[in-house]
Amino acid sequence: MFYSWFEDSPMGRLLLAGTSEQLKFLVFDDGSTQKRRQLPLNSWEQNERPFRETIRQLKAYFAGKLTEFDLNVAGDGTDFQRRVWSALRDVPFGETVSYGQIAQAIGRPTASRAVGMANGRNPVSIIVPCHRIIGSNGQLVGYGGGLDRKIRLLKLEGITIG
Repeated sequence: MFYSWFEDSPMGRLLLAGTSEQLKFLVFDDGSTQKRRQLPLNSWEQNERPFRETIRQLKAYFAGKLTEFDLNVAGDGTDFQRRVWSALRDVPFGETVSYGQIAQAIGRPTASRAVGMANGRNPVSIIVPCHRIIGSNGQLVGYGGGLDRKIRLLKLEGITIG
């Protein structure tokens, strides 16, 4: 596994990790997320090269010039989690959907709580856009990177909630 830091993000420093072919983690480096504390950085090789395209696309996204990422992303998870994460990537830029709508999309209409749990375990923030998922009442709900970041990401995409 390789890792690198994206220092110039308006969302704070981001940790990128994966192989030379796949991005497996994009994690906010603020020490508040369980994901960040569980990553074995001391056994990974620091190398920016595998993440140059990821960083290029993130910069374009933050500059308002990219609305859809074209990256090979493969977070480790259960089959159900991977189905949820795949459905998240189908939520278009500038739109939000509820947990229930994602549950419907993956053919599990009664699994909105399980969708919420899978959403919370998304290892590739921003690119797998879990920030676009809201409560069935149209209100913001939790976000692993903090609600402040979720609001900023949604605003970046032209979405105002509440």
